[in-house]
Amino acid sequence: MALKPTIYKFKIALTDLNRNHYDTLNLTVAQHPSETLERMMVRMLAFCLNAQETLMLTKGLSTAEEPDLWAHTLDGQIALWIDIGEPAPDRIKKATRIAQMVKVYSFNSKSNVWWLQEQTKLSPLTASIVQFPWPDIQALAKLVQRTMDFSVTITEESAFVATESGECELNWIILKE
Repeated sequence: MALKPTIYKFKIALTDLNRNHYDTLNLTVAQHPSETLERMMVRMLAFCLNAQETLMLTKGLSTAEEPDLWAHTLDGQIALWIDIGEPAPDRIKKATRIAQMVKVYSFNSKSNVWWLQEQTKLSPLTASIVQFPWPDIQALAKLVQRTMDFSVTITEESAFVATESGECELNWIILKE
């Protein structure tokens, strides 16, 4: 018997001072049985960092041919491809051929090793790569509840997240623009 996803409902008050983007997001997120809370919350953070009208969550881990998030143009082309984790350089190379913009958000304890091993293969590609410190992501995951109201304020390379159960600040490093 296959395990079913866990459903989370998020109401996010978003203030992105970098892009002058202010929004209220109502998202229903299905956490794949093999997905950690940390990974799911990086998906939410990536959604906030790239929020736009056409941005959508995909089936994620259950569909290998799709990114974790994407946005399409009105004529159906992929405008934005977002992968979470440490994807293979070949996957990113393929994404740069089919999407107008590609972003990768790396976050776990293996992130530094992945970047050191793959940096020469990823450098020539037209993809942005951002790294979140693992302790910051762990702190964010500790705040998760099945139904959450939270606010996210983004300035420069940091996000302040406030929930009913606590708050945390997340910083990131831009490895490649």
